[in-house]
Amino acid sequence: MKAKRTRARELTRATLRRMPLPKLSPDDDKEDRGRVLIVGGSTLVPGAILLAGVAALRAGAGKLQLATARDAAVGLGLAVPEALVLPLAQNRAGELAGARAAEPLRKYAGNVDAILVGPGMTVGPSVGALLRALAPMVGDDATLVLDGAAAVALSAAKRGMQKLAGRMVITPHAGEMADLLKMDKRDVETNAAEVAMRAAEEFGVIVALKGSESWIAEPGGTLLRYRGGSVGLGTSGSGDTLAGIVAGLAARGASPLTAAAWGVWSHGAAGRILSRRVAQVGFLARELLAEVPGLVIG
Repeated sequence: MKAKRTRARELTRATLRRMPLPKLSPDDDKEDRGRVLIVGGSTLVPGAILLAGVAALRAGAGKLQLATARDAAVGLGLAVPEALVLPLAQNRAGELAGARAAEPLRKYAGNVDAILVGPGMTVGPSVGALLRALAPMVGDDATLVLDGAAAVALSAAKRGMQKLAGRMVITPHAGEMADLLKMDKRDVETNAAEVAMRAAEEFGVIVALKGSESWIAEPGGTLLRYRGGSVGLGTSGSGDTLAGIVAGLAARGASPLTAAAWGVWSHGAAGRILSRRVAQVGFLARELLAEVPGLVIG
């Protein structure tokens, strides 16, 4: 079914002034700024969840919990001493073992303000199984962010996600969106605005479709276009960083749409800063992290 055509608004700092982030109080402590749980990683790609987790803290979240493949957990805990790290069951390939991996999350998933699933995971049936098992555990007021393989797996887990309608954000690039909607990647790139709106309507989620132009779509409503990124953002780990920023902002109390808009804008702005300071390309995703607080915390 064709998505209803909606006029896009440019995502700029002026736009964001009409979508303010929750105000910080001098008396706020880490509990007031929210908890984030990030589920992902593997023995081959343990660093993705590190980038996402630190990005969530840089965006102002108060407490961080990371859940990853058992064999990667100790190293991750040493690399991110600010986080609680939970080891999860893994399969022979070192990936999270589907519903079996989700079971230990029961103690944590209902007591956080935002959950991010997907960084460092490989597309496969186990991701859908993990999502289906995790969905009933998510708290009534929490935001669920799906990145990478988890965004693709949304179609396989759709039936169990209805209670989260309006509280989910997906952050796919064109290839992942093509896999989610079973269409050609070139068609996604050619019709990105319409595709973002279609996915938002079909799955009841906020869509942040990443690319040289990024599109943020809300079911039945807002469509934002962001054109302020830089070519240097096309680097390993950049998407994990963006997803972590979105989750961190949601944990602070931003609505899913507001978190997605500020996340896309601040990620692009950080890339522009580094393009000027370092070079047009060649800066690293981890270098984006230090730029985030000055962009989203005033």
